[in-house]
Amino acid sequence: MTRQELIENIKRKQSFLCVGLDTDIKKIPSHLLKEEDPVFTFNRAIIDATAPYCVAYKPNLAFYESTGVAGLISLGKTIAYIRENYPDQFIIADAKRGDIGNTSEMYARSFFDHMKVNAVTVAPYMGEDSVKPFLLYPESWVILLALTSNKGSGDFQLIKDQEGVMLFEAVLKKSQNWASKEQLMFVVGATHGRTFETVRKLVPEHFLLVPGVGAQGGNLKEVAEYGMNKNCSLLVNSSRAIIYADSSDGFAESARKEAAVIQQEMSVYLRNKQIIQE
Repeated sequence: MTRQELIENIKRKQSFLCVGLDTDIKKIPSHLLKEEDPVFTFNRAIIDATAPYCVAYKPNLAFYESTGVAGLISLGKTIAYIRENYPDQFIIADAKRGDIGNTSEMYARSFFDHMKVNAVTVAPYMGEDSVKPFLLYPESWVILLALTSNKGSGDFQLIKDQEGVMLFEAVLKKSQNWASKEQLMFVVGATHGRTFETVRKLVPEHFLLVPGVGAQGGNLKEVAEYGMNKNCSLLVNSSRAIIYADSSDGFAESARKEAAVIQQEMSVYLRNKQIIQE
């Protein structure tokens, strides 16, 4: 999926919502446990319910790897289901990979040749040669961790060098030499509020993947106000607030309602910025 296609999907759906499929078999409704593949059954219902209101899905690999081969099978079926039934959805493998070049080549092969996702999250802190193998796939995306939403993000990401440049700023600057806005996105956590102004000065046109809205305390209004550009160029992720909105038989309908509420709020911000018209 190209950058322009993603922008058009955002305008068409009046949404920049990414639904995080952080599916924990210990948290899904208990009645699903009798199914042959409870995780896939849960994901399929969530996807069918929320697809009209989002433009992306982000399965977090840790939740699938935690159950071994069975979990990876569920993940593969989930990705295939989205591909076959909702081809306009952008699929992000939230894997946070980062290793030396030849290992990164194998990771890239796994995600782009085998799983056939659109994008993968990558840790940049081993440098250019650890990221470049992912960029050899010109129709796929790399989403670099820049400023994450967790409390410990300040331990390293906000450290300043002798010239007063913070580490996350150095990542944003340096990595633009590796790929263009057509192939490179950045993770910036919703919990950082007005710091989005600083981010946008450094990467005015790049897409940002924004976790941390909802359960982690990030504010969607702030993200839209300070992080949105003329094309929106945001993918705001919500995981637990949507997929675990309800643990009863009506879990999918509750997820649908939650996603619809977020989409409605997003449509207001898109209109305010004149990205979509009345």
